[in-house]
Amino acid sequence: MESNIKTNLSNRSTKKLKEKDWQERVIQIRRVTKVIKGGKKLSFRAIVVVGNEQGQVGIGVGKASDVIGALKKGIADGKKHCITIPLTKSSSIPHPITGVAGAANVIIRPASEGTGVIAGGAVRTVLELAGIKNILAKQLGSKNPLNNARAAIHALSNLRNISAALKERF
Repeated sequence: MESNIKTNLSNRSTKKLKEKDWQERVIQIRRVTKVIKGGKKLSFRAIVVVGNEQGQVGIGVGKASDVIGALKKGIADGKKHCITIPLTKSSSIPHPITGVAGAANVIIRPASEGTGVIAGGAVRTVLELAGIKNILAKQLGSKNPLNNARAAIHALSNLRNISAALKERF
């Protein structure tokens, strides 16, 4: 009986620790309107990046009539659409890759130890919350933060580690 209570308590504490590991950063909060019969209905759209800085990152979009509700929905959406990234020993990515979302193109290249995160805007936020410490990235095309963040997620989701690449070759 006592052992069951101890395991339940330990499971709760590990869940809380796992929840504490996640970080959220807001990329954009935008006021949007919808035209209805009585006039315009005002609401808010929040773009949130969620990551644990250990190779997992996700992007979420939430809409609500108030900012706090939109942020909560964005965080929940980001955790739901999370991806896992293969990281190297130098906290970089295994190979160069490009990502596309809409009119936004993002080029991401690995960098040597001590380089840091050289990227701008929404792509920088995605890379930092993914736990990548040494990387070079460039946004091409659109400057829309949502499409640039989605392009970065698209590129990172297509990364392969060395063992997966070798399995495909042989």
